[in-house]
Amino acid sequence: MAFLNLHREKLKQNFDYLKNLFEENEISWGVVSKLFCGNRAYLKELINLGVREIHDSRISNLAKVKEINPEIQTVYIKPASKRNIEKMVKYADVSLNSELTTIRWISEEAVKQDRKHKIIIMVETGDLREGVMGDHLIDFYAKIFELPNIQIVGLGTNLNCLNGVMPSADKLIQLSLYKQIIELKFNIEIPWVSAGTSVTIPLMLHQQLPKGVNHFRIGETLYFGVDLFEEKIIDGMNGDVFELYAEIIEMQEKPLLPSGALAANPQGEVIEIDESLYGKSSFRAILDIGLLDVDPKYLIPEDGEFEILGASSDMLILNLGLNPKGYKVGDLVKFNLKYMGALGIMNSSYVDKKVSG
Repeated sequence: MAFLNLHREKLKQNFDYLKNLFEENEISWGVVSKLFCGNRAYLKELINLGVREIHDSRISNLAKVKEINPEIQTVYIKPASKRNIEKMVKYADVSLNSELTTIRWISEEAVKQDRKHKIIIMVETGDLREGVMGDHLIDFYAKIFELPNIQIVGLGTNLNCLNGVMPSADKLIQLSLYKQIIELKFNIEIPWVSAGTSVTIPLMLHQQLPKGVNHFRIGETLYFGVDLFEEKIIDGMNGDVFELYAEIIEMQEKPLLPSGALAANPQGEVIEIDESLYGKSSFRAILDIGLLDVDPKYLIPEDGEFEILGASSDMLILNLGLNPKGYKVGDLVKFNLKYMGALGIMNSSYVDKKVSG
């Protein structure tokens, strides 16, 4: 049976690297846990590292965090829907917001629950996902800063999440300037400039992060050790915190090309035929994992000598060539994962989740 393994020690090494990096730069940060899809064992591993602030885009996942440790500060990281606000206020201490109407609803619910709810106002800086336009920010702030049971704790932004716009010193300086303008105009203090996600870390590594930025929301770099500017593993971090193992359930030598009339497969693809391959064969392995669990393009085979041919809903097909390593039925094949691959696996109830030291 296929299973996903989390390496506890490698996760700790990545966490300690980031913890030291942020402490050296006097920056507070929270860990984005949405990759875990609410898996209680994995959340406990995260909390045991010493994490004191956890961010997620699913309220049910934040509820599990509060069950494990009520002292963790929880942050809801997407705009709340009207029908979820009651639960969001109950389980999230902080939320990211960019809609005036929604913040008013949050204020009303926070009064009902007799809770103070913290808000990070999201500002549009070019990627065109969520965020208040800069020209409207002062007026927006004026309408919400006196709402009951609402505490505005930061200005934030998201980059590289929709259109691939990368963070820059200029964009983050502008965000810091918005904070200064609001503080002067309203005679208040906004504690955080929440610069973004893992994609912003390389600016810090290259001493290009504006000094006003003092809060991060980190997921991908913690779990995959990756520099998202250069798409490489950061020195001192691990790229293989997660490993997927899938079992070979069939091993046969078969022709390289299908036979018979061809139509679109269930994925809507029409296979192209390379006539030079007629009459040739190779060993093909079928693994006990498929599209229902993960898109093959997010899998990184540890053994670089075989080819992923494709997948159906429940099976992954490999071309092993002459099978020089002697794979056989029952053997496990190991893959590293890209972020979206790990997310698919974590969201699948058909793949076991394990932890090793």
